[in-house]
Amino acid sequence: MNRKGFIGGSDCVKIMQGDWYDLWQVKTGRAESEDLSDNIAVQLGVYTEDFNLKWFEKQHEVVLAGHQKEFIEKIGSVMAKGTIDAGIRGHRTIVEAKHTNAFTNMDEQIARYMPQIQLYCRLANCEGAYLSVIFGNGKWESAHVSYDEDYFNSMWAVVSDFWGYVIRDEEPIGVDVPTINTNSIEIDDMVTRDASLDNQFVDAAVTYVNGLEQNRTFENAKKDLKNMVADNEREVYCDYLTIKRDKRGALRINRRTKK
Repeated sequence: MNRKGFIGGSDCVKIMQGDWYDLWQVKTGRAESEDLSDNIAVQLGVYTEDFNLKWFEKQHEVVLAGHQKEFIEKIGSVMAKGTIDAGIRGHRTIVEAKHTNAFTNMDEQIARYMPQIQLYCRLANCEGAYLSVIFGNGKWESAHVSYDEDYFNSMWAVVSDFWGYVIRDEEPIGVDVPTINTNSIEIDDMVTRDASLDNQFVDAAVTYVNGLEQNRTFENAKKDLKNMVADNEREVYCDYLTIKRDKRGALRINRRTKK
């Protein structure tokens, strides 16, 4: 497949992950794009896409249309191309189907495919996209990711920087790819907030974490104390506490009151 002359959704993912050199070789014609015909993970995603989309229709009670619709647009100095899996009829929303392994989760998939989702939303002029994901062979989830123009503009600045290396035929060596904050992007109509500078939140968080650690230490000590009581002992004590065996054989620990 000829992938020269444009940037696609999967290209955006690679660019934002910092995988510039191999992609640059493909875009400048120095290397062929990877042959994925024998990649079982990729081909499994291809063959399960139709089922994935039908399952999405059933679960959301919607009708999908515009399957495999291609969009081409020059954005700034870069020609962009994207093929959406489907759109929801009557809504400005698209659907992107994925099939991945059972050891990942939706948050990781959203983070991975965020550049692709935002590009497709921009090209399709829609308000957002559903990520419809099959995990392994027994789990399916979907999540709605809103289009965020600020994120797209920041991402496209990075994409344009990459494209400059292609146009100049210059090797992208030692490139530092910035991390774009995604907290403001609505996922299922909700956002993420960084409370690192909220003193009240941080103080409560520290108290909570310390409490967890103290509780863990307490539970381990309680277990150790009970293990040190022999089967023929009805009571074991010291200045701090006593351990008594009740009539049912259960061990009870009580703190001793100093006189």
